[in-house]
Amino acid sequence: MDYIDPHIHMVSRTTDDYATLARMGCVAMSEPAFWAGYDRGSVDGFRDYFRQLTETEPKRAAAYGIQHFTWLCINAKEAENVSLSRDVIAMIPEFLEAANVLGIGEIGLNKNTRNESIIFLEHLELAIKHNQSILIHTPHLEDKFQGTRMILDMLSDDQRLDRTRVLVDHVEEHTIAEVLDRGFWAGMTLYPVTKCTPERAADMIEMTGGERLLVNSAGDWGPSKPTAVPDLIFELRRRGTRESLIKKVVYDNPIEFFSQSSNFKFKPRDVS
Repeated sequence: MDYIDPHIHMVSRTTDDYATLARMGCVAMSEPAFWAGYDRGSVDGFRDYFRQLTETEPKRAAAYGIQHFTWLCINAKEAENVSLSRDVIAMIPEFLEAANVLGIGEIGLNKNTRNESIIFLEHLELAIKHNQSILIHTPHLEDKFQGTRMILDMLSDDQRLDRTRVLVDHVEEHTIAEVLDRGFWAGMTLYPVTKCTPERAADMIEMTGGERLLVNSAGDWGPSKPTAVPDLIFELRRRGTRESLIKKVVYDNPIEFFSQSSNFKFKPRDVS
């Protein structure tokens, strides 16, 4: 089955991973801007990173028949530095016309601080000004619920936002319902240790029916598995889930959400 990984950090992966993903059926992916494993010290460091996302990674992916898209921001971990964050936000428009940029992300909260909230709101302003879709990171905390509620309240307070163009990622059992009830898209991240297992994700798909729901591997520098989406496909098939629902979650839904971005020029595999 062809599938799309809506959130995977390929700058941290090898070309072997691209080859494996292609063999498993991955035909497209989107890569949000994120932490590099260390805090960057200048806006030029981010400019070079954005060139990597808009120039280098699309070529690496294309060599294996995978279409690569991306999102731009300064991530929540580094948003505590308000001065640097504002410099990066001011620089982002230089890249918004790049052919593979889908929007602003992954923005959100890390430790639920005041500075993180300030920069989150300034990213929202950037997205609204430039008519961009938004990809949200919810925090890796024991109290994920509090951070998610803070994010949803900030989003809901801005009446200019089109909620159908906002993807709130890393949802779990205690946050998914409110994200969907407020009219946003929800993303489930499959990690081998934290976030969701394929079994838990399958439970949530059964619970919600798969509407406005995406699933991703978020493969990055830490413990992660880039083939986690196929793992979910296998788990759903083991349960006897109908193929149309599986395809909806791993293929149709990403296309529906991403198609709201003018740069999403996805070309399905030719099966003739």
